[in-house]
Amino acid sequence: MLKKPRTTPATMFTMENEEVANHGRLKGIIMCRYRSKYALIFLLLALSGLMFLLRNVLTLEHQECSNTAFAQKGPLPSNQTHTFCSHVGLMWTQDEALEDRNLLKAIAWPKLPARPAPAPLNQTSDPVHSLFTILPSKGQKEWHVGDQLEALVQMHDFQGSPKRYGGDFLVARLHSPALVAGVAGKVVDHLNGSYSALFPLLWGGSAQVQITMVHSSEAVAVLQRLREERPNRVFFKSLFRSGKLSETTTCIPCMPLDSPQQALCDYTDLLTGEPWYCLKPKLLSCDTRITHAMGGYENPLFTNKEALLFQSRMNLKVVIHASGPDRINVLPQKKDGQELENSTIKAESVKYTPSGYYYQGTWRPLGGTSVRQFNDSTSITQCLTGKVIHMYGDSTMRQWFEYLSAFIPDFNLHRSRKVGPLMAVDNKHNILMNYRCHGPPIRILPVSTSELRYVANELDGLAGGPDTVVAFSIWAHFTSFPIEVYIRRMRHVRQALVRLLERGPGTLVIIRSANFVAMDQTTSKHSSDWFSLQIDKVLRTMFKGLGVVFVDAWEMTLAHHSPHNIHPPPPIIKNMVDLLLSRVCPEKKKS
Repeated sequence: MLKKPRTTPATMFTMENEEVANHGRLKGIIMCRYRSKYALIFLLLALSGLMFLLRNVLTLEHQECSNTAFAQKGPLPSNQTHTFCSHVGLMWTQDEALEDRNLLKAIAWPKLPARPAPAPLNQTSDPVHSLFTILPSKGQKEWHVGDQLEALVQMHDFQGSPKRYGGDFLVARLHSPALVAGVAGKVVDHLNGSYSALFPLLWGGSAQVQITMVHSSEAVAVLQRLREERPNRVFFKSLFRSGKLSETTTCIPCMPLDSPQQALCDYTDLLTGEPWYCLKPKLLSCDTRITHAMGGYENPLFTNKEALLFQSRMNLKVVIHASGPDRINVLPQKKDGQELENSTIKAESVKYTPSGYYYQGTWRPLGGTSVRQFNDSTSITQCLTGKVIHMYGDSTMRQWFEYLSAFIPDFNLHRSRKVGPLMAVDNKHNILMNYRCHGPPIRILPVSTSELRYVANELDGLAGGPDTVVAFSIWAHFTSFPIEVYIRRMRHVRQALVRLLERGPGTLVIIRSANFVAMDQTTSKHSSDWFSLQIDKVLRTMFKGLGVVFVDAWEMTLAHHSPHNIHPPPPIIKNMVDLLLSRVCPEKKKS
């Protein structure tokens, strides 16, 4: 869609001077012609009209799109990042601004003690010197299904000295390889170098504790700095072409305010207000842009000392060992002093309740949802008969489409499988399923700009209803940008979902959360699990109470025995899709 020109600050300044000059001339004319008792009234009317005109100029500055240079001067509010992304937050309502503050408060991370940064490596957290201990069960010498297990972690530095402050990013899981069972634990930071890992005991038999340091507190501080100071460390490219002439320029969503003034093409979405900018080609106009693609990564980002904090097998996703036994034997559940025969628990009241757990390789949600197994094309097509399934987001959502398209025939749209859009149709069973990637920022192979759609706009084009299923996963391409960028995007999606549910009651909405990824020093700069954790917390908070269904990919990948990967392996995808289909076709209650 072509963007309408927008008034720039430089143009506005010129217009303002002209209006002021016009105002002076207008005042002289009025005073000369009307030397009567009505002169003051006419003067006030003229001033009112002038103020109205100037206000419209300022409004246009925010509302319209332009293909001109942008420059902004003056100090930013203390809670804003030094990028052009921050200007959008100034347009929120009071309630939205309050939500922003509450979200930022909810994801706030413990600060390091005041000292020169970065700290020497030997004074940072070392998972090899750190240890955890399984605490004895209170009041008894054994554990039963339904109890809670607690492990105490004490972090040490590379010199072996205990750490006296918190902020390390630790994750924990309880698992049993023999039973193909696993559950995510909850880690509590005591802010003094010690941590508690809490696990509900959900199955009988052997259970082993595994605690991993993803990042030290010092490494997290570096990631925070990158997010605030280098928001464009992932950048993009667009191809402009007219006839035989073509140019490629850089594109980013966050424009630095302290950079030299440059001519820009503004592709801010007219409906959502989502900003997107490309450097203007030297010879071509902004309306000749034809593709969007991944550009690359800014380097260097780490100093030599900071790079030492992101070393695989040393202080990046390294397992912490136990000072004693790292496993326990869990006895069957007790009730009124008697042991029950059932060796697992479905939804008992414990201090910490995860979203679910694996048992015999199958995901069992906690909280009332019963998951059915859809193991063949017959059961899947029967469930989806008469349904329209819309999938939006990144490649982690495309995995769902690819899994189901093995049972529902693909319709060849002559598009790349990695880019899409994709469609599957089963005429016999009246099933339509499609997938479309979300709009920029998205790290992707060259794609036509006409195929880039914002999810909020796509949702506004749906009628909805009981036969409509909407599923989306939007997270992986936002990890390198300020969290405010993600909050703004999810706010637009949420508003569109509210409108969809109002006009199409009965629409089933499924949201897939973020998941753990494989990490090394390079990927930590833009795709760290710590960035994903922050995004995951924002996502859950913003859509809580909206009547949507969450597929907890975060816990499903943490609890599973498979190595972390941004694209989880088939066993996890099957469990996710079974959960999706179980909500589309819930198990009928027996009379």
